[in-house]
Amino acid sequence: MKKISTQRLKEALQQADLRALLMVLFHMTGDRKWLSPPFMPMRDVLIIAPLDAGLPEKVQQEIRQAAEELLSDPNRKPAIQDPGDELMIEMMSVCLGEKVPPEYAPMMREEMGLISRQVTWSSPEKPIAVQHAQPVLIVGAGATGIAIGHNLKSLDIPFVIIEKNSEVGGTWLVNDYPGCAVDTPNHAYSYSFGQRYPWSRYFSPREELQDYLERSATDLGLRPYIRFNTEVTQADWDETSACWKVRIRKEDGHEEILQVPALISAIGQLSQPFVPKIEGAETFEGPLFHSTEWPENLDLTDKRIAVIGTGATSMQVVPSIVEQVGSMTIYQRSAQWARPIQGYHDNIEEGAQWLLAEVPLYASWYRFLMLWRYGDGLLASLHKDPHWEHPERSLNRANDRHRQQMTDHILSELADRPDLVEKCLPTYPPYGKRILLDNGWFQSIKQTHVELVTDHIRRIVPNGIETVDGQIRESDLILMATGFKVSQMAARLNITGRDGLNLAETWRDDNPSAYLGITVPGFPNLFITQGPNTGLGHGGSAIFQSECQSRYIINCLTAMHEQNIAAIEVSQDAHDEFVASVDAEHEKMIWTHPGMSTYYRNAKGRVVSVSPWRLVDYWGMTHDVDLTLYHVRKRAS
Repeated sequence: MKKISTQRLKEALQQADLRALLMVLFHMTGDRKWLSPPFMPMRDVLIIAPLDAGLPEKVQQEIRQAAEELLSDPNRKPAIQDPGDELMIEMMSVCLGEKVPPEYAPMMREEMGLISRQVTWSSPEKPIAVQHAQPVLIVGAGATGIAIGHNLKSLDIPFVIIEKNSEVGGTWLVNDYPGCAVDTPNHAYSYSFGQRYPWSRYFSPREELQDYLERSATDLGLRPYIRFNTEVTQADWDETSACWKVRIRKEDGHEEILQVPALISAIGQLSQPFVPKIEGAETFEGPLFHSTEWPENLDLTDKRIAVIGTGATSMQVVPSIVEQVGSMTIYQRSAQWARPIQGYHDNIEEGAQWLLAEVPLYASWYRFLMLWRYGDGLLASLHKDPHWEHPERSLNRANDRHRQQMTDHILSELADRPDLVEKCLPTYPPYGKRILLDNGWFQSIKQTHVELVTDHIRRIVPNGIETVDGQIRESDLILMATGFKVSQMAARLNITGRDGLNLAETWRDDNPSAYLGITVPGFPNLFITQGPNTGLGHGGSAIFQSECQSRYIINCLTAMHEQNIAAIEVSQDAHDEFVASVDAEHEKMIWTHPGMSTYYRNAKGRVVSVSPWRLVDYWGMTHDVDLTLYHVRKRAS
């Protein structure tokens, strides 16, 4: 920590989150009084909780005064760096004002950077075979591709990343529509490793996320390993040589075949736009585009805008452009639950930024608070109570309470528009679809130049959209805020495994499945990230999932090198047992509720996108590999 003036430190401490600051005091001193009354924070479940931790003013001042004395010495080192599991549980429980189950300790120690999540070799000397190995191929230079590349680089395992775009970032590169932002607090939606990023807000705009990923790729030294403007067109498993033959196409159209020992798909679920087929779309005389194709320098001034869809994208776009346009017509298929988030637009103040950047372990504990509040806490309320007396509207008592809270919010926002209440109040249980944040949505749709249409679209005509009631509403521009094709995932890479088995055919009827969402029988040495049943429907961070999957995949690769293994392929039994457990768990949960439709499940009702597990459960499942669940083929000696 750099030496600063006492006055500067005092000012910064006034903006400190006292929960995080208390934990810093304990780390620095080892004095257990900071884990005891009167210094014990009150429980608060808000995502952005009050900084004072519910403590009396006198106690607050005592904490700040002690922190000022300790932190004034830039050479002072923490008395406790890594508390270990038992003490970690106690610290987390005090910090939150609630009892934390013991299984969270090792996971959170990794997430907070107190111990490393990165895979290492089992002995100081890496296997000799690594020096002569062909590069592993990673498809996609988004958040997951960067995480995998970082750990492979630290192990000196050769690799190459193929990226179809001209820059890293993946989803955050291509989604640059107005209002695009993360809906997970940034101090949780970031890596457990690398440089801490100076997020300007709790929920940062897309531009900062993209900058973070670009900086990460640069700082971690990954750019020399990435081949930009290059696309995978086909991948075929060669049983004789135990490798993948991957056809790639460069920007100039030139094709090349790479022979690689392992193929890793890091293209995710949210990379292929879903554009519904609507009669007459080709006849529209103005711009018509998906949100991922937002035109550069598009002038919306006084334009008549049609927006198809009311999901997460629409809820970000509409409040961002509503003041610019002449009129806006929003076409809604079904109402969405949305919850208000206090502090969503707030900037992180200068003093708080300084604490995050300079105070040892403060950023780690601040990250923990965000991870916990946006993590597993909600999941219990998403389980069906078979004895609940109102199954048509909610799942259980807690879920019903959430329903009432969000209903009250909608009624309050639309108190002067009963016509909109009827359109906007969902009939299915809350959290049955993706959790949405009210980003000024309800205030936007109340404006006099905005119309929310719930009649279904019949067709698109040259000058607008016709609904089933025969009414035509004229538009200058049509935006498809219609989301993504989430069920194809790695199958769209045209992958053919052992015995001519094609992944798209294996996953036909929008029914993808994989062991841990990562490996598939019949496809040796193929690893999938953000695969089937690994999305997060209850909270948490996609980057957390990325790191879990990255660790598992790299554990597989290091085991193959250390044990002289040419190929591993998950057994059908292991796959089937895992899928059965996923399906059984989902039958108990909200996403199989009959009163709604959601992109989380396919046409037959099977949930294929999101995970039913707690974050800590999936972390445990993916932390280490059990090769007894795999068919293993040794290398020829």
